[in-house]
Amino acid sequence: MAKHDQAMQDFRRQQYTFAAHLRNPDTNPAPEGIEERRLQIYRDLFFNNVKNLLASTFPVLSEILGEERWAILTREFYHHHISHTPLFMEIPQEFLHWMNEEMREPERWPAFMPELAHYEWVELALMTDTTDIDAVDHDPEGNILDGIPVISPVAWPLAYSYPVHRISRDFQPEAPGEQPTFIVVYRKRDDEVGFTEINAVTARLLELMQDNETATGTELLRQVASELGHTDPEVVIRGGADIIRGLAQQDILLGVKPR
Repeated sequence: MAKHDQAMQDFRRQQYTFAAHLRNPDTNPAPEGIEERRLQIYRDLFFNNVKNLLASTFPVLSEILGEERWAILTREFYHHHISHTPLFMEIPQEFLHWMNEEMREPERWPAFMPELAHYEWVELALMTDTTDIDAVDHDPEGNILDGIPVISPVAWPLAYSYPVHRISRDFQPEAPGEQPTFIVVYRKRDDEVGFTEINAVTARLLELMQDNETATGTELLRQVASELGHTDPEVVIRGGADIIRGLAQQDILLGVKPR
């Protein structure tokens, strides 16, 4: 038994040595007895898998940085971040965490990079979210103005300091916008993911709906009108009714709570 335990310890030690070498061959020597040609195959295979997965999740960011800088960025992540998930499709979220919490000398990179990366990641997050819209208790035929609105659990109202939806190779802002950028990213009933830019008033309305259990759509619009200090709340309600209908058509609003 002792000989078996020692063999398992030696095997685990070799695995850790091999993994450390693959992660950062410049600082971690390879295990003894493995041909260099084979080591290079493994080094390239593991790193390229991670780099290409991230490039497919963050296509705009990788295009902006270009092949060389993208390889540098992803290799830094590959070298230094210890992943807390064994699931390959969750690596992009680990990449976001590293970028926001662990990345060294972030000033070397565009200031908008963390927000752009988050915006691009949301699409993957909603595509892989297992929430079933139809399982949410709601009446899709109910009048949202008269009833209590139900916002889709796979509709995410987001706020960014940069206009992330416009960033591209030809437009790379050096400073945040004068006003926040509000965007709803949502998954429709047919599983297609959509992106809609909204204004601050609609963003506030959706914020109120998320924690709402008792107020009707009209009552929420009256609250928004009061917060705006509008002299004629009916103007806000009429305009808000059109907004609500549009949100319902996009499956951002599912309907109303059943009576």
